[in-house]
Amino acid sequence: MFDINGGELIVLFVVAALVIGPQRLPAYAEQLAVLVRRGREWISQARTRLDEETGDLGVDWEALDPRKYDPRRIVRDALLDEPSTARRAAASAVVGIPPAASAPLVGPAPYDDEAT
Repeated sequence: MFDINGGELIVLFVVAALVIGPQRLPAYAEQLAVLVRRGREWISQARTRLDEETGDLGVDWEALDPRKYDPRRIVRDALLDEPSTARRAAASAVVGIPPAASAPLVGPAPYDDEAT
């Protein structure tokens, strides 16, 4: 946000100490500590209120973590997942395929070596 590294921060503190002076520095440090405490309390209250208002949404946030996203696993699970008979019957009724013909194929997918 401010793009200040550690060395620049120390220089800012030294300049602030020189400008403020040794007499007023403890009072300003105390005000800064109070401000930081109030900010932490405000953030904590905001988190608590947000959790109370949203409640349990039934979302598994760990499963949606992008660091755990593996497209190969998702495709493999989707291809190996056996659809339920109700979904298979509903899908065959929509498409117009007889239920016997809508059985899942067994074996590898056909390969066309002339396809581009």
